[in-house]
Amino acid sequence: MYHRTRFLRLVASIVIGFVSVASAAAITGREVMEEARDQDMGQTSHALIEMRLIEEDGDESLRVIEQYGKELADGVSGSVMIFHSPASVEGTRFLTITHDAGADDQWIYLPALRRVRRIASSERDSEFMGTDFTYSDLAGGNIDDSTHQLLREESVDGEATYVVESTPTPDSALTYSRLIQWVSQEKWLPIRVEFYDQDGELLKINTMTRIELVQGRWTVIANEMRNVQSGHSTVILVQRWVYDEQLPDSLFSTNFLRTGRP
Repeated sequence: MYHRTRFLRLVASIVIGFVSVASAAAITGREVMEEARDQDMGQTSHALIEMRLIEEDGDESLRVIEQYGKELADGVSGSVMIFHSPASVEGTRFLTITHDAGADDQWIYLPALRRVRRIASSERDSEFMGTDFTYSDLAGGNIDDSTHQLLREESVDGEATYVVESTPTPDSALTYSRLIQWVSQEKWLPIRVEFYDQDGELLKINTMTRIELVQGRWTVIANEMRNVQSGHSTVILVQRWVYDEQLPDSLFSTNFLRTGRP
């Protein structure tokens, strides 16, 4: 389910009626993940995003990114990121094609090299563009890649949540030993996600710090991914978010990465 919550897509929706009939005794961890996955995110999304990279000593660097997302076909979606600033990364473009079944595909265009490069599977646990997100985080994953156990119900800052532990299956390509997610019972968004490394130690915490209704859908407007082992963090602030614009499929192609034209 985490692919529905990575900062590029920042899923949102209103759920009607489900919570009133669900309880800890009546819902499983798998059902929580399915309900969150199946929320209406619209056919397209378009966002202007401010990203702050914060060092352990407090030094910050700012990046401005534009992101487009679209459901391209049944079980297939695309996401494109365009870096607008600073000058050192301006013109960098990144494409993810996500498949509900099967492996996802990723490519990056680096202006200095003037070519499109496919991201190899061996790079999936590498940091993306100096952030605290990996390529794997951006590619996401299928809920079938993990088993999901409901641990408990818990209130977080006055919001009722289901706490679900997701553990990768033996044949999964996921790079974490487990995730623990606090999923809002009202909004069906995780408001906190803990990532554990292969040694079982807490590695990162993703906290959704502001959630708002945008065009009738709950949308994460601000979140922070903090690496507790390094002290580095990445703060995402959405400046503008629009659902259901008309976007051409050609925007989600390696040709667009290469040329900058759909």
